[in-house]
Amino acid sequence: MATLALCILTLLQLSGGVAAISGGTNDGSERWGYVQVRPKAHLFWWYYRSPHRVSSPGKPWPTILWLQGGPGGSGVGRGNFLEIGPLDVDLKPRNTSWLKKADLIFVDHPVGVGYSYADDPSALATTDLQAATDAAELIRALPGEIPALKRSPLYLVGESYGGKLAAIIGVSLTKSIHAGDLDLTLGGVVIGDGWISPADFSLTYARLLDDVSRLDENAIDDANKLAEKVSEQSAAGQFAASLQTLTGLLDLIDKSSGGVNIFNFLFNTSGVDLRVLAAEDKQKEVRGSPLMRFVGQDLSGSSGPNTIEGIMNGVIKEKLKIIPNNLVWQLATIAVFNALENEFMKPAINEVDELLSLGVNVTVYNGQRYTHTIEQCELLICAMGLVGWNGLNDFFRVLREPMHYFCYPGHDSTAFRRIYKNLQYYWILEAGHVVPADQPCVALNMIGNILQSEDV
Repeated sequence: MATLALCILTLLQLSGGVAAISGGTNDGSERWGYVQVRPKAHLFWWYYRSPHRVSSPGKPWPTILWLQGGPGGSGVGRGNFLEIGPLDVDLKPRNTSWLKKADLIFVDHPVGVGYSYADDPSALATTDLQAATDAAELIRALPGEIPALKRSPLYLVGESYGGKLAAIIGVSLTKSIHAGDLDLTLGGVVIGDGWISPADFSLTYARLLDDVSRLDENAIDDANKLAEKVSEQSAAGQFAASLQTLTGLLDLIDKSSGGVNIFNFLFNTSGVDLRVLAAEDKQKEVRGSPLMRFVGQDLSGSSGPNTIEGIMNGVIKEKLKIIPNNLVWQLATIAVFNALENEFMKPAINEVDELLSLGVNVTVYNGQRYTHTIEQCELLICAMGLVGWNGLNDFFRVLREPMHYFCYPGHDSTAFRRIYKNLQYYWILEAGHVVPADQPCVALNMIGNILQSEDV
């Protein structure tokens, strides 16, 4: 990677006094930095300006703010180098980078993830609301660092648990915009395989895995009983207990299915790669964490010598210059998950419904091979309809349309889409939980449709 000249600035008055430090490339194509969102709490962000910008007064170029799942996964590392950023883990150009459709901002969120850090463990967010408030504080500060944001519609794109947080953040930003407290255009909220209704999702595991011959009738009965217990505990507000039951359900599925990967049921899990938590000593806790069942998986597809941990603690850290010397980047941070474990099973259905009622453009996309996909549309949309979105019945009357992206020879329809008013829903074929990694070309075309960006 070429050595880039940096401009390091200490800014003491962003967004009404928020302390920040930042750097970037001389040509302005990249900027990055820290914003102190609360005392002792620092969020790291990294902005890329698209070289494909096509903008006009009537159609400004969009910006995506990417939120990773977990909670505890690193967007700056995982989302950037393993999914949609300009370079892959071998630091080679990615042909399907979402920079072709928008400017990109990656955030290590919540505080304590990746390059973000807390001066004291007590500063870690313990509620989704606190995590969302931190993100909103960061977003308030960013136009001072990224002037283009003042004119660019901002899309919050959240994957997995990041989708849940995106919905909560979206409600907060929309209310601030409507109140005149925030001068920003929210283009929409995009939820990718979102962890929106955990109790409902748990009820889908046994049925789908039975359909694909990964569970027999004995395991199905046991799995359904555990799933019903998850639902009952969640309904009673016993979210810590429901998380324990969910962990038991996942253990049962793992043992009874020959190690099926619940994030792509055509594959087996390779187990948790404990290297990603080299700085942690709670191995038993790590192995039992639902977070680590996913983030420990290798998505790089790299045939080169690089690892995501290697570059983030090596050449990338050296490039950025402002990362604390004693900070060890991790693919996932169990301390952040543990701080939010009482929130993990709480749904965000009301927030999605509120976004729709406020007129915000909402998109949901899911991979076909993800174990939450069966009936997820019905679970999500019907649950929202019970809250009050008045477009439910008309949404279901709209026929799905095949999306012809022609990404692969002989493959015409690679996705389906349904749109009604300000809600879009995408079914992505031959993809699991991480659509941009499983179907990168399809995901690029999909996000272009959502943003209505120019073809590149």
